[in-house]
Amino acid sequence: MIIIVLLLYSAINFYIGIRGWQSLRRKSSLIFSISYLFIFSFFALSYPLGSFIQKLSPSTLGDTLLLTGSFWLGMIYYLFLFTLFIDILRFIDTYKPFLPLKLKQHSLRVAATVFLVTTCLIAYGTWNARHPVTINYEITIPKTAGTSSLETLQVVMVSDIHLGQIVDNRRLKRLVNRINQLEPDIVLIPGDIIDNDINVLPNQHMIETFRKLRPKLGTYAVLGNHEYFDQQTDLAIDYLEQGNIHILRDQWTLVDNSFYVVGRDDLAKMRYIGASRQDLKTVMEGIDHRLPIILLDHQPKNLQDAVDQGVDLQLSGHTHLGQLFPNSLITKKLYELDWGYLQKESLQVIVSCGFGTWGPPVRIGNSPEIINLTIHFAK
Repeated sequence: MIIIVLLLYSAINFYIGIRGWQSLRRKSSLIFSISYLFIFSFFALSYPLGSFIQKLSPSTLGDTLLLTGSFWLGMIYYLFLFTLFIDILRFIDTYKPFLPLKLKQHSLRVAATVFLVTTCLIAYGTWNARHPVTINYEITIPKTAGTSSLETLQVVMVSDIHLGQIVDNRRLKRLVNRINQLEPDIVLIPGDIIDNDINVLPNQHMIETFRKLRPKLGTYAVLGNHEYFDQQTDLAIDYLEQGNIHILRDQWTLVDNSFYVVGRDDLAKMRYIGASRQDLKTVMEGIDHRLPIILLDHQPKNLQDAVDQGVDLQLSGHTHLGQLFPNSLITKKLYELDWGYLQKESLQVIVSCGFGTWGPPVRIGNSPEIINLTIHFAK
């Protein structure tokens, strides 16, 4: 899989590099051509080279290259889309001319315009990715919440934080402050708390930051696929639980004798460690279905499974709503619900597009979000 990704990445960079050079060569000198080759190669190699350095021996150089390469991933994505679109138009024009002659004679201006538009998109997407919004939901679960006579539950849900070099401890502190300002009864995190390196939690003092969360009934979370990337899942769980985050791994807990929170292990478990997660029926053994049941499952797949097992509310993330438009067109095909709210028979589902980013530190076509959810129970 890594080889396929590298080949695809190399092919896209080669395509963009060649098309850019073809647009510039009529106006370029030898020195300009060499400079173009050097600069383009630096950006194209920064992400894989930075990743290699960080795996070998973490350093400031590796961090810098990774950060540079992360922005380049966003740039190359849109440069590829724009360039491919232009080449398709040119191909059609060869058989049925329709493009203005001046446009075809000024390829340098076209290339400059594409580069300028892409740069502006990435600049906006970078700003957008750092300004989360609060999304409010209000739902009713037609069950009585246990013996505590609880009628309303205030939930803050935040998914896909992706803590690491991009979403660092400073941004985590701002997130914790935002959550505390909402005064939740409970905080629920459906996976992908870290981005890749588990050691970022102690190294950036994120464990201490998590301890500053003040929900009345605690903070509960499940694993996502990214908690498996470093293949130190048990260590990740240990760090998070030191931060007063209760990890539910194919487990359930009865909160305040009022409602259940069920946490499923992620589907990625099979891919990374060769062991499958338990089926939901087994996970929910022993639950009193007369009480409200909230399910945390990182990936919003097989929603019918939750319906069949009598879950009242499922909270998921993972999709990022594609993160970069038009990827949302793909996520809408992959998932029954890739973002927002859905009522499916007796089950209610909320899928968040997440707080952080993966790969490019950029969001276009969606905003990072914190879910502020009010749940009403029957009296």
